[in-house]
Amino acid sequence: MSDLSYLDAIILGIVEGLTEYLPVSSTGHLTITEKLLGLQVDDPAVTAYTAIIQLGAILATLIYFLKDIVRFAGAWFRGLGSAEARQEPDYGLAWAVIVGSIPLGIVGFLAKDVITGGLRSLWVVAAALVLWSAVMVVAERMHSTFDRRGVVRGEQSVTPLDGLVIGLAQCFALIPGVSRSGATISAGLARGIDRVTATRLSFFLAIPALTAAGLFEAVQEREHLSAFGAGQMLVGIVIAFVVAYASIAWLLRFVANNSLLAFVWYRVLLGIVLAVVLGVGWMSAT
Repeated sequence: MSDLSYLDAIILGIVEGLTEYLPVSSTGHLTITEKLLGLQVDDPAVTAYTAIIQLGAILATLIYFLKDIVRFAGAWFRGLGSAEARQEPDYGLAWAVIVGSIPLGIVGFLAKDVITGGLRSLWVVAAALVLWSAVMVVAERMHSTFDRRGVVRGEQSVTPLDGLVIGLAQCFALIPGVSRSGATISAGLARGIDRVTATRLSFFLAIPALTAAGLFEAVQEREHLSAFGAGQMLVGIVIAFVVAYASIAWLLRFVANNSLLAFVWYRVLLGIVLAVVLGVGWMSAT
């Protein structure tokens, strides 16, 4: 990993920032990119590097939604001491994010050996890209049904139960290729939540999930952090931040008037191409 070039750092930063919040699987894309760059995907130094540059994407989310975060936090603290304040919609939404973050933490901890072991295969990525696309299609159809009935809900009606259901769906994102945003947005749509609100919820849930995962990986592989230069690390973080910030803004505009089906077609095509590449031996799965 010590020979990681600045070009490699830029490419990985772009891939991280672009795919972290789009429903296409950042883990899958990073794994494929690392293979194409000739990096050893199971090298602890590579794992540490991807965990570090992920902090750039997390920072982009924090800054983009800072006003919302402050608003939710204020509503939550007020609600703890006031029955009247507990009637505020932001209080329920804050609890939805808190409750929704718990399942991933529990499952991620209990299944960490499986996640870092048998699931680290591009065959898993290829299968998950295709199979979870079917779930996304079902979620879109369920959402269309809610829309026809005129019962699609907005941010003011989000409940802790919504957060729990979406949080449980987020656990599937521990499988490389599923996509954390693909899982959470789909769950939100299936709950009858409008696309923009479901996407915003996905971003809010990303903050504790990605922060915890990134810090955990960095601590676990801290002895390998010196395997790459500070310059490459900084470049990766900055690029991931800039691209992730732009991706957040673009996705929110996109889902306001479009379904997730465009991402479904991309995922299926990528999964099939990846399976063919692996099948003919042009790339190893691990």
